[in-house]
Amino acid sequence: MKNPAPPLVCQHQSLRNFPLHRPANLLVWLILLGALAVDVSATRNLHAAEFRAGVARIKITPPMPFWLSGYAARTNAAASVRTDLWAKALAIDDGKGGRVVFVTTDLIGLPREVSGVVAERTRKRYKLQRSQLLLNSSHTHSGPVVWPNLSVLFDFDAEEQKRAIQYTGKLADDLTALVGEAIMNLSPAKASSGHGSADFAINRRQSVSKGVGLGVNPSGPVDHDVPVLKITSPEGLLRAVLFGYACHNTTLQVYPQVDSDYAGAAQRNLEAAHPGATALFMMLCGGDQNPNPRGSEELAEKHGQSLAAAVDKVLAGEMKSVRGRVHTAFQTTKLDFAPHTLEQFEKEANETNVFKKRRAKLLLEAYDKNQPPRQIGYPVQAVRFADGPTFLALGGEVVVDYSLRTKREFAGEDIVVAGYCNEVMCYIPALRVLREGGYEAVDSMIYYGRPGPFAENVEETIFGTVRKVMRQAGAKTSVVK
Repeated sequence: MKNPAPPLVCQHQSLRNFPLHRPANLLVWLILLGALAVDVSATRNLHAAEFRAGVARIKITPPMPFWLSGYAARTNAAASVRTDLWAKALAIDDGKGGRVVFVTTDLIGLPREVSGVVAERTRKRYKLQRSQLLLNSSHTHSGPVVWPNLSVLFDFDAEEQKRAIQYTGKLADDLTALVGEAIMNLSPAKASSGHGSADFAINRRQSVSKGVGLGVNPSGPVDHDVPVLKITSPEGLLRAVLFGYACHNTTLQVYPQVDSDYAGAAQRNLEAAHPGATALFMMLCGGDQNPNPRGSEELAEKHGQSLAAAVDKVLAGEMKSVRGRVHTAFQTTKLDFAPHTLEQFEKEANETNVFKKRRAKLLLEAYDKNQPPRQIGYPVQAVRFADGPTFLALGGEVVVDYSLRTKREFAGEDIVVAGYCNEVMCYIPALRVLREGGYEAVDSMIYYGRPGPFAENVEETIFGTVRKVMRQAGAKTSVVK
């Protein structure tokens, strides 16, 4: 009788003392070696990954019928849905204490009454610092009222207001749960970034006989950049793509159905082209930018296809690997309104313009309480990957000047400047826009219930805070102005 073959030398304890000449033991050997190979492969993949990432999504389409927001011209609630609306979350963890959760929503904008609640709940439930949660809205004008955002647009009876409040309360619940799901889904991932371009956005501030009106201004400032953040599994499977563009989400204009407009079309196109991946759209500094041309479903789909094609071109090309720590910073500053008086709104209360009358009512109530609004809180946030892009997140409807100036001041950074972040309280004009006047500087404040234009220090106040949060996140200013 021959001596048994010596056992294979192996570090795995479960493989010891199994002689190979026995068929049953040979089968066990093969099974255990396969498991070990999987363990080694998984370990290699884990080492190949730079981050952990998690993705989640939830439908936020309102119940029909429901009032849509964004246009004062609407006289009826929407009765049907053309495309569903979504909130999506992308969580990224660097494994060393750095974390961020991007949340994108197919909505006109989030008021502080929602973003503040979600931020506090996620802090308590998921230990997420305020700087680690970035909320962005696509600013579709075919989405639901998010109460009390733009409440001056509406003359709701008690039942209609109750339905708007109920939807908003459920939205806060859904966004909180969404963040938690994305964090629960964290798994090894790699990230890369790049930039493309799309050209359907055009500056809408057009010179007219009485100043500046809304139109088409081919010579006005624009930012056609399409930043892309790609998230894959360690094996290279596309899991998520976060992309942005600076253009009002208003191709459909005063549309009678629920719809996510060009931003939703772009996300659908990307997800159809990459089954299993989640596409998230971020609205950038598009406060004074419009789609051109616009006015139909066909054009909304066309612009969405154009934007998706720009993203796909980046995905197919050479992208920069994103590595290192995730640094975040968040501060709230105060923006000054230009001086206003009680008499100003007592006079406005007698005007025939119903929206001015509603604004006057709100502000006279504030004066009666001896609390006339002289300032408004303004959130500024930075999310910086040590070897990768930096996201500067600004509140409100930010005009394109802020993006262009930030890119000059931080020329050494791979910078993405997004408006419509965390809270959309009103338009945010640059000094140039403020001095020119027009809708973004003056008239829009009526619909937001604000007392009037900002003081001329608005741009410098914001940039003072921008520099602080960028410095806290590790960025360095290239030039002063």
